[in-house]
Amino acid sequence: PKNAMVMIWIYGGGFQTGTSSLPVYDGKFLARVEKVIVVSMNYRVGALGFLAFPGNPEAPGNMGLFDQQLALQWVQKNIAAFGGNPKSVTLFGESAGAVSVSLHLFSPRSYPLFTRAVLQSGSSNAPWAVKSPDEARNRTLVLAKLIGCSRESEPEIIKCLRNKDPQEILRNEMLVVPSDTLLSINFGPTVDGDFLTDMPDALLQLGQFKKTQILVGVNKDEGTAFLVYGAPGFSKDNNSIITRKEFQEGLKMFFPGVSEFGRESILFYYIDLLDDQRAENYREALDDVLGDYNIICPALEFTKKFSELGNNAFFYYL
Repeated sequence: PKNAMVMIWIYGGGFQTGTSSLPVYDGKFLARVEKVIVVSMNYRVGALGFLAFPGNPEAPGNMGLFDQQLALQWVQKNIAAFGGNPKSVTLFGESAGAVSVSLHLFSPRSYPLFTRAVLQSGSSNAPWAVKSPDEARNRTLVLAKLIGCSRESEPEIIKCLRNKDPQEILRNEMLVVPSDTLLSINFGPTVDGDFLTDMPDALLQLGQFKKTQILVGVNKDEGTAFLVYGAPGFSKDNNSIITRKEFQEGLKMFFPGVSEFGRESILFYYIDLLDDQRAENYREALDDVLGDYNIICPALEFTKKFSELGNNAFFYYL
């Protein structure tokens, strides 16, 4: 190809797992059908990619996002040699990959590195997407304690962590959040004052993002992926027809900070307003609650705010 459009894929995985080499991410089909050049990159995940003492230049966080940014810079410098047009680069990603794409929209140093963006089932204003600096720091302290690196000062902790076997860090990073907490992302993006200057919600309200075209999409049953992580009554081996009691237990597990009144309100809105009394209602309702909260509502809000400031924003629902 000559001067072909370029599409750069960023994989998801909750910022904990993932690789660009999974067969499902093979870009040859997209390249063949759409006559585009498809690029993907690996980036560091988990504690090795996102452990942070925000404000400390020795461990500021967001290393995984800087990995992505470095790949975008490489594409700008080299893609013409592969027949690609560096002036026509579309970022696209799914779940945490979509969060990453939207964070590049908020990061001025990424602005010149791409043209437009596609967000699939994720956005950086989702409740799980970005940690506050305090939360990011606390999780680093918990990990340090787990692997014997509790020290008086941040520099001492950082020195100790650097001398640890990476495998020990990987083994313990999953223990940073209590085991009875579902859907918690142990280490992820945070406000570092460099890549990300404020929480995405604040930047979105202020209109501090790259002015370009975006395509945002969500799917039916977005909550399904969350339910298999241990929701009451759910199993990959059967139809997971749950009861009203299991639905209520599921709400408690997924929304531990919500009051009884709040949970009753959810129950009323998603269940009691239904006319029919099918056995699948509670299963589908819990799916809808989690999908709306974690994916669909934030994506809609992101698209709405983006378009209110005069940018072309397109939204699809599959």
